[in-house]
Amino acid sequence: MLRFRLVAGVFLLLLCAGTAGAGVPTIVHEGRNYVELTRVADTLNTRLETAPEGSQARLRAGTHIVTFTRNWSRILVDGTPVVLDGPVVIRKGVWWVPETFLTQVVPKIAPETPALTLEEMRTRSYPSFTRIVLETSGPVTHRVEPGGQREVRVRLLGLTGEAIAESFADGFVEQARVERAGPDALLRVSFEGTPGELKVAALSDPPRLVLDFARPGDPAARERPVFVPLRTIVLDAGHGGHDSGAVGPGGLMEKDLVLDVTRRVAKLLEDKLDVKVRLSRDSDTFVALRDRTSFANRERADLFVSIHANAHRVAASEGVEVYFLSSEATDSAARQVAATENSAAQLEKPANSRGNGRADIVKTILWDLAQSEFQAESSRLAETVLDTMTQALHIANRGVKQAGFYVLGGAAMPAILVEIGFVTNPKEEKRLKASRYRDEIARAIVSGLGDYKRTWDARARAAAERPR
Repeated sequence: MLRFRLVAGVFLLLLCAGTAGAGVPTIVHEGRNYVELTRVADTLNTRLETAPEGSQARLRAGTHIVTFTRNWSRILVDGTPVVLDGPVVIRKGVWWVPETFLTQVVPKIAPETPALTLEEMRTRSYPSFTRIVLETSGPVTHRVEPGGQREVRVRLLGLTGEAIAESFADGFVEQARVERAGPDALLRVSFEGTPGELKVAALSDPPRLVLDFARPGDPAARERPVFVPLRTIVLDAGHGGHDSGAVGPGGLMEKDLVLDVTRRVAKLLEDKLDVKVRLSRDSDTFVALRDRTSFANRERADLFVSIHANAHRVAASEGVEVYFLSSEATDSAARQVAATENSAAQLEKPANSRGNGRADIVKTILWDLAQSEFQAESSRLAETVLDTMTQALHIANRGVKQAGFYVLGGAAMPAILVEIGFVTNPKEEKRLKASRYRDEIARAIVSGLGDYKRTWDARARAAAERPR
């Protein structure tokens, strides 16, 4: 009588083959456990080939060939005889081999599974949560384990690599550290106070584990309604310090130009719009791209506006354009502008990046989904600012565009990047050097932000008056 059951050996097979799936059925034949050979072939991502006369079968696994003969315990592995502890049998047209085949032969022919490694750890701080993203070489299984009163531990099964740590300054998470724990890795997240609720999501292309820790018990940290009166704007002067940005033929450096314009915009905003303005940098200092929006998040800003100057190999290129974040660029020109601005990340001190570091900078913004919910509002803001700028400055309107700007990727609010002109155009460079023209640019930007604020506040009032 044949008796079917699941045995532990199948799990060894699955482990050796580097795949996952259901158990392989076995039978008991003459006191020995047997496994179905076609199922073994499936697990190895191959198939069983049988001879026309039905007395022999062949299994190909990569460069390896295993030959079976009916009712024989001797098989050939790449032409070398191997004796099993029982004969190969056929029952009702199905080939079966002794279960010991899984431990005796499969490890020698199964394709090797690449080690699962940590490629990069990335972090972002938001008003209501802190996000930690672990990008790995393949899908990783995790398990939350008991930690201390101010610690959360997450075991990453089978993950290898060096220890890595990152400190925070967001008033919530203190440090995130990945360290070795036997055959696994252990993520230890320490908090300044009570740990927040953890939500975990696994994403692919590239494989990554996204862990969001919600801030507990802080009413001010909860997400704002979509529309409340617009009160705080963070202005971001691009580049700075050892990152000069674009440089014009007359020596005008983008970092100096945009800092001056940003300061002028800030003063006008506070005078005319009665809003609180914060600057990501107020001097000739270098600020990492991700720290710019992290600063805006900590300030609980309602808008984030990054101010830059454009560059192009065609010296006659002119005009202004405004961008918002998207994983898909509007066109090749927009993609090139994003690549130029993102190149500032190459000047950051290497921290937790692995492999090519930040060579594929667009990839490092796509994991962060926080900006997607603000995309429509960012587009509206971009259109409003661009319209007022082109009308006030009487300059070419190059349009509202979208691209993968790393500096916008972590903003938990509507965010745009304004290119105020081309420093590489000799005529525009001359105008951009003039204090009077910089004032005009600043007034045009403020006018656009004012128009947007009025619309925003009107929607906020309408939402507040709507019957509940």
